[in-house]
Amino acid sequence: MTVTLRVVLDQLVAPTSPDLAEASASLTEALVAFAPRGCDVGAIVPSPGIPDGDAIAGLSSETRLSMRRRELAASWQLGVAPGIGKGLIHSPTPLAPLVRHDRVNETHQIVVTLWDLRAWETPEELPKAEVLAGRALLSRVTKHADAVIVPTHAMAERLAEVAKPKLVKKLRVIGGAPAAGLRVPSDAVGRLRALDLPQTFVAAAGGSAASDALGSAFAAVVASGWEGDVVVLDVPEGDEPAVIDLAAAAGLAEGRVHARGALDRWDRAAVLSHAAAFVAASARADWPWRAVDALAVGIPVAAVDSPVLHEVLADAAAFAPADELGAALSRALGEDAERLRVLAGDRAKGFAWGASADRVWALHAEL
Repeated sequence: MTVTLRVVLDQLVAPTSPDLAEASASLTEALVAFAPRGCDVGAIVPSPGIPDGDAIAGLSSETRLSMRRRELAASWQLGVAPGIGKGLIHSPTPLAPLVRHDRVNETHQIVVTLWDLRAWETPEELPKAEVLAGRALLSRVTKHADAVIVPTHAMAERLAEVAKPKLVKKLRVIGGAPAAGLRVPSDAVGRLRALDLPQTFVAAAGGSAASDALGSAFAAVVASGWEGDVVVLDVPEGDEPAVIDLAAAAGLAEGRVHARGALDRWDRAAVLSHAAAFVAASARADWPWRAVDALAVGIPVAAVDSPVLHEVLADAAAFAPADELGAALSRALGEDAERLRVLAGDRAKGFAWGASADRVWALHAEL
């Protein structure tokens, strides 16, 4: 008898985050590749299903629901999940059919994944409705999930401060990784030219222009003495002028700052590979997607002194408190640059979706 692990792949149908879509696809591909004997992998997706261009090879089945993602999310958040059926269900995000079920007698399991705690740590950066929805969803997760995956021990500790004891007992730590196959493309120079970016710069991750982290990154660039350009990735559409203004307030001339939105893995790898250094300025308990990408392409990283970044980056970064991040960036650009490049490549080898998939299979077997 074959045991099927069904993965919720809403992000491949109607992505709300490019990072979550990449993580969902990368993990599912690894689950297929590393499936134990007698096991296979299926998908649960909203209407109209996974586009042909994003299809994942090796899926044994696709449970296609009648609702589109927005309606599906609203239904599941209310505890209404028709058409799902029983079995092993894994969600690479917090969205899952979280309903009352009998794991012991019906072998029905539901596991979800949390990648950030923005609704608690920086609610001012999110719409109020999103904050309320996130907190309400955690209540359903606490009540109905059989296990909750977080990517770092530091995030598990932070979640324990805001969650009920019942949830804390369900936490498991399984790290993320760069997008499957992430590498510097052979046409990297051409991609930079198409993005209208210079050949050398310091890179940072954006997010909301209201983010204190982005202001800290700009301040660090100024304090480091870097006189070249700065590229900010992941800037929400429409926030580019605000990012330029924030940079100007820190002392960076408008012509030196280039704000870009979410890029696909190849453009992202091309951009990061030409960075003299990457600044990881966010102290939130999030999985640091761009910092891990920076490791994967082997560039020096300057990071704010935070539990998550210490756990993920280890010795492959120059660390400093937020108000001294400029000194860390100066070291990453100068005396420590070559050492950090080598350590980045070594550290990147510790993050792979195959290892994560093995641990996911082991978790479901444990449950």
